[in-house]
Amino acid sequence: MNRRNFIRKVFSRTGIAVGAAAAASAGLVGYFQPRREFYAGKEDFGEGRESAAEPKRCVVVGGGLAGMSAAMELALKGMAVTLVESSTSLGGKLTGWEIEALGTRFPVEHGFHGFFDQYYNLNALFREAGVGPEAFDASPGYPVLFSERQREIYGQTPKLFPFNILSVVGQSRSLDIASFLREYRGLPPVMGMFAYDYDGTFGRYDDIDFMEYCRRGEILPAFIDTVLHPFADATMNRMEVLSAAEAIRYFHFYFMGSPEGLSFRITNRDCMTAVVNPIERRLRELGVRVLSGRRALRLEHQGGRISGVRVGTDAGGPEVLHVDRSAVPASGWVALMSREGVPVLVCRDGNGYRALDGRCTHMGCPVSVAEDGFFCPCHAGRFNSEGVPVGGPPPTPLGRLSVSGEGETLALRLPQAESTELLACDYCVLASDVRGTREIVRRSELRSPAFEASVGSLGEADPYAVYRVWLDRPVDGGGFPFYTVSGYTYTDSVSIYSAFQEPFITWAGEHGGSVVELHAYAIAPEDMRSDDEIRLAMLDELHRLLPDTAGAAVLHEVFMLQSNFTRWAPGDHDKRPGPETPFPNLFLAGDWVRVDAPVFLMEAAAFTGRMAANAVCRNEGVRQTPLPIVPMEGIFA
Repeated sequence: MNRRNFIRKVFSRTGIAVGAAAAASAGLVGYFQPRREFYAGKEDFGEGRESAAEPKRCVVVGGGLAGMSAAMELALKGMAVTLVESSTSLGGKLTGWEIEALGTRFPVEHGFHGFFDQYYNLNALFREAGVGPEAFDASPGYPVLFSERQREIYGQTPKLFPFNILSVVGQSRSLDIASFLREYRGLPPVMGMFAYDYDGTFGRYDDIDFMEYCRRGEILPAFIDTVLHPFADATMNRMEVLSAAEAIRYFHFYFMGSPEGLSFRITNRDCMTAVVNPIERRLRELGVRVLSGRRALRLEHQGGRISGVRVGTDAGGPEVLHVDRSAVPASGWVALMSREGVPVLVCRDGNGYRALDGRCTHMGCPVSVAEDGFFCPCHAGRFNSEGVPVGGPPPTPLGRLSVSGEGETLALRLPQAESTELLACDYCVLASDVRGTREIVRRSELRSPAFEASVGSLGEADPYAVYRVWLDRPVDGGGFPFYTVSGYTYTDSVSIYSAFQEPFITWAGEHGGSVVELHAYAIAPEDMRSDDEIRLAMLDELHRLLPDTAGAAVLHEVFMLQSNFTRWAPGDHDKRPGPETPFPNLFLAGDWVRVDAPVFLMEAAAFTGRMAANAVCRNEGVRQTPLPIVPMEGIFA
């Protein structure tokens, strides 16, 4: 029996459809369709004034998507907003910077980003900032490259269930519908992922990892390898350590429960130019005070409320750090982690020692020792041997530490802040990333043990790597600018920037070359190597993925190793803090915040930012903003 006849037979036997038209006319197909909803019901947001009676002072900490979304909503409601960002530019994981390479200035960012149609709240932020359709191009499809077999190409899938899931199976060379819809008591195992509901899913599956879930459900290995594994890795968490409940919510949001199908857009300019800079301009137009390059050191509190945010230009942390004298070699600099968990750089200087703060002045990432100075692998920042920036985005030198101590311990004293400022506030939204949030709460001494323990339990996923290369010849991407990758040690995606984004398109056309980026989403501990070893391994994987690159010369390269994505491990969910805190005027926002809404990654950041702003508005009697979402539950919940 051929595939087409089998599909017809399945539809006939199950009663799902005698034909698509007949089913639709009977209302069966329509009954089971995912539909866009509003969180908690749109009617819950209709009461209140249009704007604040008086402009309450709101401090938003963190200039990523969560912080920018919160600041935008609060400013639109007439609040007096100050947005604090430790980096020199807004954007969070969308931020970027310029490098000088091959006689040209190029934009560089954290890695490729796809903007899905169901990013309802993020897209609302873009619209408010005047970011229109011209900033994006539609992706022609979602192809996957495998190490052991031919690539799979998933085009634009239908939006109707069950045709959306059947189209994924039907487009695959390695899956067949007969096996997928094999006889099974109840639903085929993977169809159970259409039964997502928040309480039930997290109650049953948050204590196991997603790989274990697939094994227990006896999901076809071919479906795991072809669809679930490569797509789950895009959470930036390996499916072997990813909560099964979080994975089911992820698939519900991106596909199983999405009314939008598997479609996404990509920016035709770098993200700073395309979206971040317009958002910042709009924030400033609304009167938001943007403090970039200023670090939130701690929250001040009085009478059970947050009274202000102390900001400064220093890196924060304990005043004195301690390292073992024996860890410092006889010559040369060494990168160490102090007993207090702060990276430092130390060398011997005659009979004494010299020390520098090991946190990059761009975004606080740990720097490493290089042949001619120091290197920040996160954003390709370079410093000379005196700690002075000589390349990349770092704006100022590494901080000098005074060294003292007796016996086996060296005491390193952090420099005092050049200036600090207390931002008095009526409300505070803490929208930093996991690492920043933990540090701010730890230094604030809030005397709320349960809340502090909840924030302290937040974790980061395994490190990820971004490797961009400028090659001396064109690359044939088969008409696709982006590939998901499966079966390789490091590479999880390939982006051909010279195929979709300026100024790389123009440079490639003028020089007969190409610009390609490899992304390792989450590197397992057993696969961690030196930066050079990982870089060379990824270059080898590129040659296997795109064979026409094998003989190409690398004209320039940027390699970045970072660790700042949220961890979603089994058991993490219940320990996470929610958007509300023990302090009535402190709210949290970020993709790490525990919410019952089906949101993920960039949309989770934007959603929780708007959610925090709504909490402020609710307290002030101001009309809240309706929050659109994909369905709260799967169609079989």
